[in-house]
Amino acid sequence: MPQTETFAGGRLPHACLISAPTREACLEKAKELAMAAVCSGEGQRPCGICRDCRKVQAGVHPDVITLSRPTDDKGKQKQNITVDQIRALSADAVVLPNEAQRKVYLIDEAESMNPAAQNAALKLLEEPPAHVVFLLCAVKPMQLLETVRSRCAMVKLTSKEEQDAPDEASKELAAGYLKAVNTRDEAQIFRWCAANEGLDPQAMAAFLEALRGLLAEMLCLRMKSGRLRRGELMALYRLSERCTGYLKVNTNVKQVFGLLAVDALPDGNRGNTID
Repeated sequence: MPQTETFAGGRLPHACLISAPTREACLEKAKELAMAAVCSGEGQRPCGICRDCRKVQAGVHPDVITLSRPTDDKGKQKQNITVDQIRALSADAVVLPNEAQRKVYLIDEAESMNPAAQNAALKLLEEPPAHVVFLLCAVKPMQLLETVRSRCAMVKLTSKEEQDAPDEASKELAAGYLKAVNTRDEAQIFRWCAANEGLDPQAMAAFLEALRGLLAEMLCLRMKSGRLRRGELMALYRLSERCTGYLKVNTNVKQVFGLLAVDALPDGNRGNTID
């Protein structure tokens, strides 16, 4: 069972906006997050084996509710999710869960909410009940109001084409970071991170992907690692994965660079030389 992203504090936000190239991919990710929200197993969530996880997988959990575009009297799906649907959802949201600790509302094709529905959803997202998680699925998230998007943690899934190897600029940036880390000079590492903290989130994600690629090459001994030990390379790889997780939930790029500066090397290894 795949694990969900590591959110700040180890908990799911009260609302997530899930963006993916296809509706099916959005719904699949939403099911995984819904399982994590109601999971009653031990350790990492979702466990995939507890009663709650199995009910979500089967589509029969009473505390996981899906909201979709309504159908007309001929069974044809209408164009928009309506304000009346969101109002009904709001009324139901204040009711305590049936079985789990939380209720999950999955809004399929969230970008199909009409303007009135989005404004009603905004009020709900601003003051959500404590026991509720909202999962908004959208292939075209930019069609949602900016105020709606800003109140959700972003979970973005990329297509195979978008996952291609990082460009040369990203590789060069990653090499620059590793060069700074290799100096073991804390001040130099901080200066490098501060000088590059103006990257946009997309460029930051590409940089982190390129960084993992270089670290993998060093771990496989296909590239020289300079003064960095194998354990330090592994720590940097894990650090880059953590940073990518934070970036996916809208953590500020400046904060991510702060983490890359502070945790670049274990405290005991700063300033040490390698024979």
